[in-house]
Amino acid sequence: MISPDEIKQKAERQYSKFLTSVIEEGDNFFPLEFPVGKVPSDYPALRDAVTKLLNQAKVQRGYGYHLELVQRNTRRHGMQSLPTKVWIDNEADYLRLLRKAKEVERFRQQVRLTLRVQPQLKPWLSAHPKKVIEYSNDWEALLDVCHYFQRCPRPNLYIRELPIRVHTKFIEQHKSIIQALLEAILPPEQLVDITGEKDYRFEKRLGLKYREPLVRLRILDPMLRDRVQFSASDLSLPLSEFAQLNLAQPQCWLTENLMNFLTLPPLAQSIGIFGSGYAVGQLKAAAWLQDCPIFYWGDLDVDGFKILSQLRSHFPQTLSVMMDQRTLETFQAFVVADTRASLEKLPHLTAAEQQLYEHLATTQQRLEQEHIHQRYVNAVLHEFSAGGLMM
Repeated sequence: MISPDEIKQKAERQYSKFLTSVIEEGDNFFPLEFPVGKVPSDYPALRDAVTKLLNQAKVQRGYGYHLELVQRNTRRHGMQSLPTKVWIDNEADYLRLLRKAKEVERFRQQVRLTLRVQPQLKPWLSAHPKKVIEYSNDWEALLDVCHYFQRCPRPNLYIRELPIRVHTKFIEQHKSIIQALLEAILPPEQLVDITGEKDYRFEKRLGLKYREPLVRLRILDPMLRDRVQFSASDLSLPLSEFAQLNLAQPQCWLTENLMNFLTLPPLAQSIGIFGSGYAVGQLKAAAWLQDCPIFYWGDLDVDGFKILSQLRSHFPQTLSVMMDQRTLETFQAFVVADTRASLEKLPHLTAAEQQLYEHLATTQQRLEQEHIHQRYVNAVLHEFSAGGLMM
């Protein structure tokens, strides 16, 4: 049989539905009925259960649930007064039972404000009424943020630059709810598709600036540097600016080790790009690289080939450099154990690369770039560069 505690628990589980009825107005929520449940077969348990229900009912406490009893002749206990119906018939009793009266009054005020200034939020409010309560202390500020983005979609500013009367970290601390609200009220064309994006999703979705990754590059050919009128040969650019470069289709040498990047030798019509491991995937934003010869020099290990496969998925023309059997054998003395190596399916390797990748994975070996002698590096890079220029 249902107990007073269970009545309260069941009433609390209906709270979201009640809040939605407040928003929708006229949505009949009361009377709110509860199943009585199975009558205990043990007489003392039955007597205690009915007594508890009676003591906590509205007739005793002045608020809460009503209890309807009927006289029934039971086979085991004779004539008994048994509950047949339990219900709450009005909002006042319901809220007093849950101790939510003040909370709901504040909720009503904020809903009225929202429907006055952002009426298009009504379907969202009805679907997520508890969010209004969760963010009750910040609700008016959230509406101010929504109003700004309606007037200035895709503002192309950093969050801290937005001219909104909230403290400097407010938006950063409320990204999830702000994005949800704006997705409910902004036209689709004012939002940016972020499918596949992992970082800075909020900023990208709303057309904001964000702390972009930097791409470091070196101009390896003094003549190319003069031609493109760069004042520096070694520089770092935000990814969006790197994507806008016009370098006349140079040969691009990508390496994941900083010292190897810094010691790339002078090469005709070439630039060096610091790939920094798996960050090479960010380079897909630079469409101009599609028309460039690309050479990738990574560690001779499982991760090196994974990065190569990732890079080649965006730039199929990529050739690997010093990631071959000859280099592995030449510097065998510097090969070390790689206990974390594991074999995965890499769809963008050549047959020779796949064979060496499987060998390194199964034998758990690796040869790091920095163990390859500079004289060997220079000779191989010049050989590849000459071949690239003839392509």
